[in-house]
Amino acid sequence: MSLLYRLARPALFRLDAERAHGLSIEALKRGLVRDLDIPVDGRLHVEVAGIRFPNPLGLAAGYDKNAEVPDAALKLGFGFVEVGTLTPKPQAGNPQPRIFRLPKARAVINRLGFNNDGHADAAERLAARLRKPGIVGVNIGANKDSPDRVADYVEGVNVFESFADYLTVNISSPNTPGLRAFQSGSELDRLLKAVVAARNGYAAMTASQRKPVFVKVAPDLSEDQIEEIADAARHRAVDGLIVCNTTLARDGIEGDPLAAETGGLSGRPLMRRSTWVLARFRRAVGPDFPLIGVGGVEDARTAIMKIEAGADLVQLYTGLVYGGPHLPARILKGMLRVLDRGDIENIAQLRDRRVDDLLAGPAPS
Repeated sequence: MSLLYRLARPALFRLDAERAHGLSIEALKRGLVRDLDIPVDGRLHVEVAGIRFPNPLGLAAGYDKNAEVPDAALKLGFGFVEVGTLTPKPQAGNPQPRIFRLPKARAVINRLGFNNDGHADAAERLAARLRKPGIVGVNIGANKDSPDRVADYVEGVNVFESFADYLTVNISSPNTPGLRAFQSGSELDRLLKAVVAARNGYAAMTASQRKPVFVKVAPDLSEDQIEEIADAARHRAVDGLIVCNTTLARDGIEGDPLAAETGGLSGRPLMRRSTWVLARFRRAVGPDFPLIGVGGVEDARTAIMKIEAGADLVQLYTGLVYGGPHLPARILKGMLRVLDRGDIENIAQLRDRRVDDLLAGPAPS
């Protein structure tokens, strides 16, 4: 951890978590985070869904909800940044307080509820950076009170297709009632059919390249549900899965006074379960289907564990809360040290090395 962040973190943690988050966005806007020693190395390049990523480490959706600072976030060392979740209409989300830090567990519970300024404002910001370098994905969702949530996702595809390098369909937030119903059965198939058709239709109409569509799923899935999602994703020609969102489980934080707060749990306690689910998805989809691993990434070791469990790319967010703005650079340096020790030509060669080992035992709760 950088000396500056180590000194500032106690003061930040005395603030309400949402207020501290807002200050971090302002710091990036004002260019206050600088002098980062970010490694650039061809061995970290990864090609996924037709996109060549400079490194496999991404910033997960939830940090830059309104696409305010994607370029500043890229300068922290991330190989890609995902903004959102964005809904068609502005949405206030759930009542505050709605973010809770659990420092002993290096975890966060949130029940934000897709709070965002809506499509229009974010689209204007993203349009302004069209010719800038860097990979930016857009995470789309549905308004809580929408009469047709599938139509909301289709609108997100249509609005952001021309601005995004990829699109993520978020059907796994636990903080929008009924949203996770899209993870199974006819609802899942109906949604995937609609968003892929919208993507294909837009590309055909504009004679532009199709943008990859990823789907973000939950860690709270049975093995049958994993198989069902894998089958549906392949059948409907989705380009990849992001595994996974926050969990409703409370394993790893038992006894913490905040454990009873409702919302999704993220951070270190999610690492074990999310990595097992990732490996299970890798087995279900086979070797050629892109997977992005999320949940509990906080250093080079945990990032590489995701890759060894089947991830082509890795994302983090909660780790940044505890590790500070220098965390991406530290992770990339750690990855390169692992490659040096093993005389490994490319980070992608680590993929799938631990899938069988992870799935040999019982599934973690």
